[in-house]
Amino acid sequence: MTRSTAFPSAILIPFFFAAGAAALPEKAIPSTQKPESPAAATLSRIAALAGDWAGTAEWSGARTGSYALKARYYTTGYGSAVVEDLISEGVPSMSSVYHLDGPDLRMTHYCGTRNQPRLKASKVDVAGGAIDFTFVDATNLASPDAPHVTGLELRFGDEDHFTMTFLFEGGGKSSRERISLQRVRVKA
Repeated sequence: MTRSTAFPSAILIPFFFAAGAAALPEKAIPSTQKPESPAAATLSRIAALAGDWAGTAEWSGARTGSYALKARYYTTGYGSAVVEDLISEGVPSMSSVYHLDGPDLRMTHYCGTRNQPRLKASKVDVAGGAIDFTFVDATNLASPDAPHVTGLELRFGDEDHFTMTFLFEGGGKSSRERISLQRVRVKA
């Protein structure tokens, strides 16, 4: 039995095409990438929050009070979703997952009230740093009047500051939970 030292043409042909394409001027290669949609640009902006954050939460409306809060953001699903963990007294108390659904940006909130409201971005102003989500439906909601999140407002400052406000309803009463966060920088 003799071994051939020649490369199979199935390997060489794609290699030469790739090498030839790399040698062509950039204008000669047509772009097949579509411009990023507003929803995709917004998800990218949320993904840029990756890391640890600290700040305060303050209730207004039917519920009042304030407390210290930490948050952690990271991507999952090879970058197709962003996970937000809100941490109170060292314990993750709520999580949200942001993701695309076709042309829409969606969010499912895993609430401390043990239900899961699903929201859809209704206002997207990437340049202005404002994203509003509205209620679509919820799983594990005991009744329509049970306490649950009905909306979310995200407001981006610079890369190290942002505010989120959860709109909350329960028992016929409305509240807002405003969370102001600042990025925690790791000192080198």
